[in-house]
Amino acid sequence: MGIVVQKFGGTSVADPECIKRVAKKVIQCKQQGNDVVVVVSAMGRSTNQMIALAKEISANPSPREMDMLLTTGEQVTISLMAMAIEDLGYKAMSFTGGQAGIMTDEFFGKGKIRSIDTQRMKRKLDEGVILVVAGFQGMTTDGEITTLGRGGSDTTAVALAAALQADVCEIYTDVDGVYTTDPRVVPEARKLDFISYDEMLEMASLGAAVLQPRSVEYAKQYDVKIHVRSSFHDQEGTIVREVSKMEKNVIVNGIAFDTRVAKITINGVPDIPGVAMAIFKRLAKENINVDMIVQSNHKGELNDISFTVSTSESKMALQVMEELNVELKAQGIAFDDTVSKVSIVGAGMQSNPGVAAKMFEALAEADVNIQMISTSEIKVSCIIARDEVQTAVKALHQKFELERK
Repeated sequence: MGIVVQKFGGTSVADPECIKRVAKKVIQCKQQGNDVVVVVSAMGRSTNQMIALAKEISANPSPREMDMLLTTGEQVTISLMAMAIEDLGYKAMSFTGGQAGIMTDEFFGKGKIRSIDTQRMKRKLDEGVILVVAGFQGMTTDGEITTLGRGGSDTTAVALAAALQADVCEIYTDVDGVYTTDPRVVPEARKLDFISYDEMLEMASLGAAVLQPRSVEYAKQYDVKIHVRSSFHDQEGTIVREVSKMEKNVIVNGIAFDTRVAKITINGVPDIPGVAMAIFKRLAKENINVDMIVQSNHKGELNDISFTVSTSESKMALQVMEELNVELKAQGIAFDDTVSKVSIVGAGMQSNPGVAAKMFEALAEADVNIQMISTSEIKVSCIIARDEVQTAVKALHQKFELERK
């Protein structure tokens, strides 16, 4: 008998009928001889509804009170899920993040898991109880409720799987696996049977919404096997696991894109040591995540520095940069929120030269202009105009023949 952690997102538990269907799937796993831990998100779009409700009350609610509000969504789901399982004749027990022993740091809205005390959960599993845990949340050592950021239920599931040494963490979604790119953009996109942690991390970080990036980091760190599959049927999905166990002959495995990107440029900053440190240290102090960075020589002893951030953090980033523009005696700030990022990802890129050139050739043939470029061992990313994203993705998917198995 092994331990299986199953995670079901908001669309999978959107209404009572969906919850009953998920309860049957959970029991099916239990009947196969497994101890089962179920992690659930808030029902449907209830989190968005609560955010909208908060904005009707306050234009600037405190992060603490927002976490207090948002965690109620998962508490509704866990209690209903436990009821549904018990109604089918099996013992179940619901846990909030804190009750499950998930301890986080003190960052409201972006909490990170520090430790998980599994003693209580293990006792209940030994008693044959199916555990239903609220995703997306934890508790500080001071007893404050925190959330793990949007998509944090994936992180909860993988972290629990690691702490409990589960055989597998099954992530159930409204899609049936990880595809070479978004099938809504490229109908010929192909479902992948396997993908490495590094490739999945890049895909998730670059905009593929199947898994939350931090959950993949946990999986890689603790060697947790993830199975991404559909909550609406029993077919096999996509296995995420260590690259050494997989075939490495595929150069490019997927095309990712992210339209939630903004580009900020500070023009004419002095070309002296410490300027870049001052800029990015100030952004880090405001907990703003910077993605791509390009420094270009302007003229004389001045530089332009461009970088990208998420659109959700662009307003704060722009405010910081306007302050720095004065402090550094720069020549002005340029802001563009009409850009997007498109990327190719593949573990095989490490040992195959010419991949970037092939990507740039595809974009040139599609008449797509490149504004910024960033590379790593297994990915190449470009910033382009947002209205050219679909053209770029289709061109790249065809260029690398990803529709072929």
